[in-house]
Amino acid sequence: MGSVEGRFVANGGVRLHVIEAGHGEAIVFVHEFAGDRRSWEPQMRRFARSHRCVAYDARGYPPSDVPATVDEYGQAQATDDIRAVMDGLGIERAHLVGCSMGGFAVLHFGLRHPDRARSITAIGAGYGARPEQRADFAANCEATAARILEDGLEAAGRSYMSSAGRLPFAAKDPRGADEAMAVFLDHSPLGAAQTLRGYQARRPSLFALKDEFRTMNLPVLLIVGDSDAPAIEANLFLKATLPAAGLTVLPMTGHAANLEEPDTVNRLLADFFTAVEHGRWAKAGNDSGQSGDVLGMGATP
Repeated sequence: MGSVEGRFVANGGVRLHVIEAGHGEAIVFVHEFAGDRRSWEPQMRRFARSHRCVAYDARGYPPSDVPATVDEYGQAQATDDIRAVMDGLGIERAHLVGCSMGGFAVLHFGLRHPDRARSITAIGAGYGARPEQRADFAANCEATAARILEDGLEAAGRSYMSSAGRLPFAAKDPRGADEAMAVFLDHSPLGAAQTLRGYQARRPSLFALKDEFRTMNLPVLLIVGDSDAPAIEANLFLKATLPAAGLTVLPMTGHAANLEEPDTVNRLLADFFTAVEHGRWAKAGNDSGQSGDVLGMGATP
């Protein structure tokens, strides 16, 4: 299938805008709060050479629909939207790649729909993940949402996009950081506010899902920047808990590593997809030092 721009699929009454390019094994990219489908352009260009690549705008991000009420946003809806995109495009199984908010979504998809996931990659997932951080994180989400609705995206965005996890990107690639800011400012204020209130502020802690994650035998790649402090502990937890997770920590790198270090992330993804597709992604070994099972083509999770 060739490139398709401006296609829509539906999850119930919510239409989701999808772009697609390439042939082969499917990859579905799920964006972060500050981004949208355009945030995956470095990956779409690289992997459309070898794979069927799909990126979409989450609910609340035009040209996808912007539901009005906060209860139409949430972790369950975000996970169901991935399935709706796959169903709408006739994709049975896919590599799922998510950044931050999208990283939470693909991890939850792996728990709920393991038969539909070829592999899971989570980039920079972990903000507000610790149980003791939930109240403060929810309060910050509410405050940011209120500021967006009262003062507009630019006023709120200048603060949000200059957080510590974003500074390495601006230092390395000011043009790229400016482009990311322009994408953020192009969003719907209502959609952004309701995403913060309904999805981010209410999503369950990753640490509370320890027992579920222990049973998720999918190939998982975790990528986090060493300057993305709120996500590092969560990624160490995920590495220790998920049976078939590999973790890469990128030096002097912040939150949206797929944009900040696209060449490095693309190499990591390419190696990961190749290992999974050839049945060479190993689970962790046991205490006796024996090598673990291998997950991927022809392997039994």
